[in-house]
Amino acid sequence: MPDFARARGWRGLVAALVVPPLLTAVLTTLTERLNLSSQVLIYLVALVAISRVCGMVPALVAAVWTALLLDYYFISPIHTFRIAVANDVITFSAFVIVAVTVASVVEYSGKQFRRATQAAAEAAQLEAADRMRTALLNAVSHDLRAPLAAARASVDTLHDPRFELSAGEREELLGAAQTSLGRLSRLVEDLLDMSRLQSGALKPLVETVAVDEVIPRAIDDVPTAAGRVTFAANPEGVPPALADSALLERVLANLVGNAAKHTASRIELVAGAATRVHTPNIPNTPNIPDTPNGDKVEIRVIDHGPGIPATDHERVFRPFQRLGDRDNTAGVGLGLALARGLVEAMGGELRPEDTPGGGLTMVVTVPARPASGSREASSR
Repeated sequence: MPDFARARGWRGLVAALVVPPLLTAVLTTLTERLNLSSQVLIYLVALVAISRVCGMVPALVAAVWTALLLDYYFISPIHTFRIAVANDVITFSAFVIVAVTVASVVEYSGKQFRRATQAAAEAAQLEAADRMRTALLNAVSHDLRAPLAAARASVDTLHDPRFELSAGEREELLGAAQTSLGRLSRLVEDLLDMSRLQSGALKPLVETVAVDEVIPRAIDDVPTAAGRVTFAANPEGVPPALADSALLERVLANLVGNAAKHTASRIELVAGAATRVHTPNIPNTPNIPDTPNGDKVEIRVIDHGPGIPATDHERVFRPFQRLGDRDNTAGVGLGLALARGLVEAMGGELRPEDTPGGGLTMVVTVPARPASGSREASSR
């Protein structure tokens, strides 16, 4: 039995044993104002509440316990378990029958409600899975077959003895095959990692990471952005982060590559301690300047391209979305969704902001190593 169900059962039994005596104590003070029928109805209301909240077994225990209290304290002769009047026998019998029936009906309706809720949740999951599967099939229909077909065409041409190829042509075909296979490998890797994220199988190796060492490696991973990317650390330094170094490098490379793909502008990476803004509630008082937040490390990937509307800021993180793409080489639209998933798996946050003057800024925030950890590390 699950812990929750076991706790609910114990609480229900306690309620079944405690509520009837307490209610009896109250009703005994009102015997001059209430007749037996009113007392029976009040007990029934309490039984319905116990049955609805606590379940069938506590309700049956409460029904038996209440029947004994009702007979002993309110049915003549008082303080005995005998019933002298025929009408009281009918009232008491009706009470027992209705109490048991109500407990059964309420328990049954509760089970039906839980089953309906579970069925609705399962239906929603199946619908979401079906949408994901449809989107995946649509993506696979072209985005995975295209690089595979290009690589195969290059290899077939190289292998066909009917073609007399020069060394330059062979080099060009090998380069095309290598590019296509690399693209195919990245697409498959993204699909597998997204699947692992959704199933909870991806477990980051969180450790102390020097962010200003990870960022240059991430930039080197994006040769298409060469010459356009600059990195500047905060003058006060970049505090050590708690993250998975490989995953953080991949996230930053993904964001730089995404910016390079969609804009022709320069791309800037800025890292430092996250800042908290102090905004006083005093009218006509200027804001206190931002101050460092030592709990977080913030990395900004800034481009100065056309940007995207604020209404689409969250849409770009949906799987299989390729907002604004006009070509068929942009992949299956998993890049930003995967990047956010990886950052959140490390306990961080990825959010978009408008770049002042135009463009888009992707802000990666990850936990910083506590200051006490720094002191401990330096003392070892």
